[in-house]
Amino acid sequence: MFKIASFNVNSVRSRLHILERWLPVSMPDLLFMQETKVVNDLFPVQNFHDLGYEVYFNGEKSYNGVALAAKKILINKISNINFGFNDNLSPNFETRVMTLEFDNISILHTYVPQGKLITHPDYILKQEFLKRVKKIIEQKINDKFMWLGDLNVAPTELDVAHPETKLRSVCFAPEIRECFNAAMQGLTDLFRKFNPGREIYSFFDYRIKDALKNNTGWRVDNILASPKLAELAANSFIDQEPRTWEKPSDHTPLIAEFNF
Repeated sequence: MFKIASFNVNSVRSRLHILERWLPVSMPDLLFMQETKVVNDLFPVQNFHDLGYEVYFNGEKSYNGVALAAKKILINKISNINFGFNDNLSPNFETRVMTLEFDNISILHTYVPQGKLITHPDYILKQEFLKRVKKIIEQKINDKFMWLGDLNVAPTELDVAHPETKLRSVCFAPEIRECFNAAMQGLTDLFRKFNPGREIYSFFDYRIKDALKNNTGWRVDNILASPKLAELAANSFIDQEPRTWEKPSDHTPLIAEFNF
């Protein structure tokens, strides 16, 4: 069983105690991290090496940042790592977009902009980001392809607590869901494939008291697969336990397992 995980760590250095506890137990083959919030020179490479992982990353101080931790025995299967869209448009989003090939699978790893407010210019930027993703997917849909990360959209009413109160949220407003669904057309939501109808979330706002206990959250983290890859999927689930540990990220890991 091959295991892939996505985790918005909300500062990789602040969450080392979580990762050093979780990785030896969960043992994902590939761990994709978002919001690493650290410049490249200060990324905690040795900590991952000590855990048996090689790391590939691009980040900046206090904001953004994407990274991949791969079991060392797999690094010869990883190639063509790039950061940013590299589609001649601006901004390039070098600390929000990572692309790579793993064996015969193309992977797009993103930390989609949150958008701030629906009246903010960043909300328009978010929609443009998703349209650029759509172009990549259109080119890859017939291959073994995966889009994953913190995608900052709750796709359906099942994916957010009290959806009736979120209709003007930048992560749930009708127009952003429409934009997201257009981008992911043809892909399978692996979590929903294996958890139909279940209200399980991957993000719990620090500002909401007892959010995890009361299941007041969002599912904005996702692993989406093309038809050829989705047929190899065996399971997908959210591991909420790390959100209960001391000084956690506000997100918790999302996992997908495959029969490769």
